Amino acid sequence: MRVEKHPVLGDRKVGRMVTISVDGAEIEAVEGEPIAAALLAQGMIVMRKTPRFGEPRGVFCGIGRCTDCAMTVDGVPNVRTCVTPVKAGMVITSNLKGGGE
Repeated sequence: MRVEKHPVLGDRKVGRMVTISVDGAEIEAVEGEPIAAALLAQGMIVMRKTPRFGEPRGVFCGIGRCTDCAMTVDGVPNVRTCVTPVKAGMVITSNLKGGGE
């Protein structure tokens, strides 16, 4: 499900669907939407676990100020997924299944 009508932002035109890889699984996402939005649309609310205590983290601020949604994107660690747009073919890993932190 995607937000097409928003009370503040107005109507949105949904972009084309593309495939991205998340922890080895291929999912469909809307090109240009934030990675975190694509993950949330697939039901993925935990995006990483803290290194010390293994506590779950996901979208917190949603504006790129914190690091709770940070994942490894195309080999680059600690990418804030709430402000990084989806591109076709992206490879995203978390540390949930042995991926990067």
